[in-house]
This record gives sequence, C-alpha cells and structure tokens, in this order.
Amino acid sequence: MNRGMTKVILVAAGLFSTLPGMAWAAACSSTGGAFPAWVEDFKREAAAKGVNPNVLDSAFANVSYNKGTIRADRGQKSFKLSFDQFMKKRGGATIISRGKGVKRANAGLFAAIERSYGVPAGPLIAIWGMETGFGSYMGKEHTLSAVATLAYDCRRSAYFTDQLYAALKLVAEGNLSPDARGAAHGEIGQTQFLPLNVVKYGVDGDGDGRINLAGSRADALASTANFLRGHGWQPGAGYQPGEPNFAALQGWNAATVYQQAIAFIGQQIDSQ
Repeated sequence: MNRGMTKVILVAAGLFSTLPGMAWAAACSSTGGAFPAWVEDFKREAAAKGVNPNVLDSAFANVSYNKGTIRADRGQKSFKLSFDQFMKKRGGATIISRGKGVKRANAGLFAAIERSYGVPAGPLIAIWGMETGFGSYMGKEHTLSAVATLAYDCRRSAYFTDQLYAALKLVAEGNLSPDARGAAHGEIGQTQFLPLNVVKYGVDGDGDGRINLAGSRADALASTANFLRGHGWQPGAGYQPGEPNFAALQGWNAATVYQQAIAFIGQQIDSQ
C-alpha cells in the first residue's frame, strides 16, 4: 500500500488550533426561526478566531436550517431494538453474504490495511455494510446545513459546534466541498465519519494526496481502521464481547446492539 496510507490528518497549529472545546457565544435554539441570525453571529465569532472569511462565505453560501436533521436526531429508535431485530432491520445476513465477496475482491487492500493498523477485514466490512451498504447510499442531506443545524440546536450544541469548526477546516483544506451531501447528522463518506473524526483520523489510503471518504474506498476503510486503532485496537487480539478489541468497537458507536452487530458480522466474514 502507498506510503500515503500512514498519513494522518491532525488538528493543525495556528488556524483552527483551538478547534475542540471552543467557547460559544451565539445563542442556541430549539426552533428554526432564529437560525439565519445565528449563522451571522457564528460567522463573526469564527472570523474573530482566525477562520478565513472567504472560507466562511463559501461554506455557508447554501446553508439552511435542516428540519430533516432535527427529525433524525429525535428519532433514533433502531438502537433500542433487540439484537435479532436490529440485524433484520440492518440487513445483517445480506451484509455477511455480500461481505465475504467484498473481502475476496479487495483482498490486497484489506491485507495492506491490516499490516498498517492491525485491523482485519471483518469489522471494517461490517461497518462499511451497515453504514452505507458498501458505499451505495451515503445520504442526501446537505452536510454543512446538517452540522450547522445541530450546532444551533440546543440539544448538543457544544458537541456539534466542534464538528462545525472541523467541517470548516476540511473546507479550507479542500477535503470537503461546500455542496457535499451525506447523512442526517453530517456524517461523511462510505463509513460515515463526523467532521472532527475526519480531522483526527482521516487517512489518504490511496496515496493521491487527498482524503476523500466518499469517493475512495481505500481512504474510507483505512480511515476506519485508523479510528479503531486510535480507540485502543490491539493487533492480533479478539474483538468479540469480553475480548480486548471490543472496546474499540464501542468507540465507533455508543449503542450496545450496534457494537454486537459489528462483532458478529465481522466474525462471520473473518471466519471464511
């Protein structure tokens, strides 16, 4: 695999250096009426913190309050299902069946990723399949609108404010188009990274000098492996419940049923 696979994009010094945990002055709201005024307040604050005004103008040119994002944020019911119900809803059996073929067809890529990060194909394929059907559906929501809406919304304003600053960093670097579309919470690419995780764990897996989690499966899968390694993955250790690497899967998604599904699907694929 290209040397670029080991290139991890970290939060840079200088511009955006105070990205996580930034103080927040613009008032949140649980309704959309004040969103345009909030955007202008945010842009002024971001510019005062060193974000290039041209980046802000470009990033916010088509941003609007996203009601679909709010509905999705309030309606995450599948994580309350039983394991069997969750597997049926997410198409677990199909992911296992297709995943075995995906592993064979991309054997060289998965071998290179495992050499670099110690993560085998199974859990990566499980995540890839469950998140986007192996890249077939990555969402239709305007990414910057989704993240800005959740930064404005009072439920998790501070958390998504950090995500919004990360998204601006990606726009400034050319790694996120202002017109990009993805999942309802602003997740990006074939394995659905939030912007701050792209900043922390994004990898140029195909060596083309860019991090393209939507258009490059190598970038998406190497970044996912790098995320797991960053959350304590130990090469060669097991990843079933009670084994050392299950904790890294817990870092991927807080829902127990999702963690169990990754472990089960991954094991079925890796056992072949």
